[in-house]
Amino acid sequence: MTLSKYIWTIAFISMFMCSCKDTPKLKEQEQEVNQVTAKDILGNPEYLAMSYGGYRNVDHDIEPTIEELKEDMKLLSAMGVGIIRTYKVYLPHASNVLKAISELKKEDPNFEMYVMLGAWINCKNAFTDQVDHNEESEENAAEIEKAVALANTYPDIVKVIAVGNEAMVKWQALYYVQPGVILKWVNHLQNLKANGGLPKDLWITSSDNFASWGGGGDEYHVEDLNSLIKAVDFISMHTYPMHDTHYNPDFWYIPEDEVGLSDIEKIEAAMNRSLEYSKGQYQSVLNYMKDISADKPIHIGETGWATVSNSFYGPEGSKATDEYKEARFHELIRDYTNKNNIACFYFEGFDEPWKDATNPQGSENHFGLFTVEGKAKYALWDMVDKGVFEGLTRNGNPIGKTYNGDKEALMKDVLVPPTKEEALAHKSN
Repeated sequence: MTLSKYIWTIAFISMFMCSCKDTPKLKEQEQEVNQVTAKDILGNPEYLAMSYGGYRNVDHDIEPTIEELKEDMKLLSAMGVGIIRTYKVYLPHASNVLKAISELKKEDPNFEMYVMLGAWINCKNAFTDQVDHNEESEENAAEIEKAVALANTYPDIVKVIAVGNEAMVKWQALYYVQPGVILKWVNHLQNLKANGGLPKDLWITSSDNFASWGGGGDEYHVEDLNSLIKAVDFISMHTYPMHDTHYNPDFWYIPEDEVGLSDIEKIEAAMNRSLEYSKGQYQSVLNYMKDISADKPIHIGETGWATVSNSFYGPEGSKATDEYKEARFHELIRDYTNKNNIACFYFEGFDEPWKDATNPQGSENHFGLFTVEGKAKYALWDMVDKGVFEGLTRNGNPIGKTYNGDKEALMKDVLVPPTKEEALAHKSN
């Protein structure tokens, strides 16, 4: 071997060894660069948010399988959803969702889905006739402990922990707690994060009705709420104009100056007022936050529109529920939140027949953008036409359209909102 070749060989070996030695460090740096955080995700239209419950049966005790959960994650991902919200960790569902996402990531390194993990919070003696709203359930500590364990097991997937679901709003009379309970557990999680017991980029919040975040009456404006707003990383507020087509319907009635419009124009105007109603509730929370000199991002933890109702919101009620109106609300709220960098955990991906198990036509069963069998409702028909769900299934069924894709048949079920006079006349009869 000549001297020049010897020198070149030694140099090559040295370079190779240095490269090998630095590889783990480079990989670590690359992982840090590629690590997506809640701050990157929430309000980013490239990561649409969705509320998710995978239960497919009337019997809520039947847990969805890992394969069924993977089916759903693929469908949501195809729609552009990048983060989902769960509600409780004491059932297998939450940990199974995380396992399903983890398996999908191993199967396809490019697959992305993140989770806002919900820890359910109850008052003492919740769901009994001895409810005590001033004390918390002894089970809350175990729920928080499980959420912490899952966040640490799946730090690449869990990006948010939400303490409680509508746990402070006073109309949840069977289980609501005082804001101090939520504050206690939020502070606990923030302390864990500060001391290395949770990932440093994990965000902590509570997911609750807009009224509970200061947008309601004075009964909510207490010092513990003010402290809670300052303790969370962001506010996750709920807004449901569909429910208020019955409970607070003035925005929903056809006003006198719109009576001469065509039916479709009346519906369009009512859906635009519904959007403005939600925007007003968002603004009420923002105003309260500013009043107490706080500055936190505000995202929508829940909103949605049911497609069926045989009571308050259907043909014998406010005439709000059908697939056309759901599609319009979904489009309007997505456009508004995407343009304003607000995350919107739309409620929800799939119908859940267990919600009102004894009443198949109850609205709570029909908030999904997909039916249980995997039919895409009208809001998703365009995606079906574009082949977004090609090769994907639910319950083994390829993704088709409701109404067999016949819009004329669908529109026969679409009712025009009433005028105030019509509504009052109907109630008196």
